[in-house]
Amino acid sequence: MGEIEKNEFNLNISRYVSTSLDDNIIDLNVVNKKLVDLDRDITKAREAHNKFLKELGLSPI
Repeated sequence: MGEIEKNEFNLNISRYVSTSLDDNIIDLNVVNKKLVDLDRDITKAREAHNKFLKELGLSPI
């Protein structure tokens, strides 16, 4: 009751209950590792693809 009185008897819910959502915490080390791994996989795939292109007499990408 003291808090309600302090808020001049305003019963607006937002004065007493937070409706905001917690921010998602992003672990940049995890994100960086995923990006490095993806880049490595892309490089391997490109090398394999270029090998096939070379066998076909085509220009590599």
